[in-house]
Amino acid sequence: MSDVASGGSAKGYALVGVVVVVILATTGVWNPFPKLWSWINQSDPIAEGVASWQTAIGGSPRSVTISGGAVVVEYRTSIEAYGITAGVRLWKSDADWAGVAGGDSDAVVVVGRLLTKGYEVLDPATGAVRRRDTQAAAVWTYADAILDLRCPKAGECELSAWEPRGSKPMWTVGTPGIGFVLDAANPDLPDTQPLGSSQIDSRAAGPRRLPNLIGLPGDGRIDVIDTAQGRVVQTRTPARDQRVTVVGSRVLTVTGVARDGTCYYSVIAHDPPDDRPVWQSDGLNLRTADNGSSCKQERDPAGGDEVVLGVDPVGRRELIAAHDGRTLWRGEQGQDVLAVNDRYALVRTEDKRTLVARSFSRGKVAWRRAITADAQAALTRYAAVVAQRKPAKVIALSPRTGGVLTEARTDAKVFAVGPGGLILVAGRDMAYLPFSSSPAQ
Repeated sequence: MSDVASGGSAKGYALVGVVVVVILATTGVWNPFPKLWSWINQSDPIAEGVASWQTAIGGSPRSVTISGGAVVVEYRTSIEAYGITAGVRLWKSDADWAGVAGGDSDAVVVVGRLLTKGYEVLDPATGAVRRRDTQAAAVWTYADAILDLRCPKAGECELSAWEPRGSKPMWTVGTPGIGFVLDAANPDLPDTQPLGSSQIDSRAAGPRRLPNLIGLPGDGRIDVIDTAQGRVVQTRTPARDQRVTVVGSRVLTVTGVARDGTCYYSVIAHDPPDDRPVWQSDGLNLRTADNGSSCKQERDPAGGDEVVLGVDPVGRRELIAAHDGRTLWRGEQGQDVLAVNDRYALVRTEDKRTLVARSFSRGKVAWRRAITADAQAALTRYAAVVAQRKPAKVIALSPRTGGVLTEARTDAKVFAVGPGGLILVAGRDMAYLPFSSSPAQ
């Protein structure tokens, strides 16, 4: 009976205590609730002891880019910029899409609205408008240029190239009408696609340089445009069993013929405007179609700016120089390419325990590193990035030497790589991991 009584008394005292705290809070005498909620909502460190700063952001980002001393974060309906030094928010803009152009000295942020023509070019440090356009329907952002497409009349379009902070176009070229809608920032063009990775964003490397040639699709054909001269140098109309893609300074035509229950592939490379083949290869599968006998080619080949990833007739991975068709590397059974650009390839060995970096310029292995079987990798201008789950870890390495630039035990996703460090995002938190030394490229 006494235990019941003491239990009831304890509950009563607790209730009185709660009432007293509420009264004190409402009268302004003492309010513990803000600190309490702050403690409850406090985020775990993304990379404790390694990150120079961590900050809460406005939601789940669509993309993050390091440029011009700022970290530009794109959400579904807004854009924010944070200072790279301390992670302090610099500005915010309402926009449906964004792209970053230029480098550290001439970086800009291009923003716009869906279903609305035009765009604005903003300063990444202040958000101030540097240039405004009211007619363009689509924009492509590069490390050294901005391309925009406008179609003032039915069946007539114009493509213009701008310096990132330029006020007048470098060139404008007329093209026939586009048969389908190209809009917003960086709509897909027929070129190479990066190898996928769930722990490293496909845009982590930031904007690439404007290639020598681009392909502008429309009405069942592809206009090939020389970006140095600003003129259409070739128009190709692929057949139903073909896919045309532009890689560096070459136009590749992949043909897939269904026969005997399988697909037989061939690749022909052209150097516009010359219509004679520069090189061709029978049996080279650039993986533009899913496995099967339909041979329907629905995707571009994987690779870097001047390198494509293919499979030879016996199923071995190989890397091909698009310029002249040379085989830069041919793997053994079980080896897999995790990342490639025009300078290096990261290859996982058959036992999945070693990552091998191959240098195309040196024609040999640049470095090796032990990895776990679940490791993923990406190549950027400033670092080779490796992310693994068991144990969770992110490592940034010098592409040339394999030296460690930064390393952290974390399961956060790598969203951006800049000249001085990485941006990681976990939930609604973003952290910056600076490199311990300058990358040796």
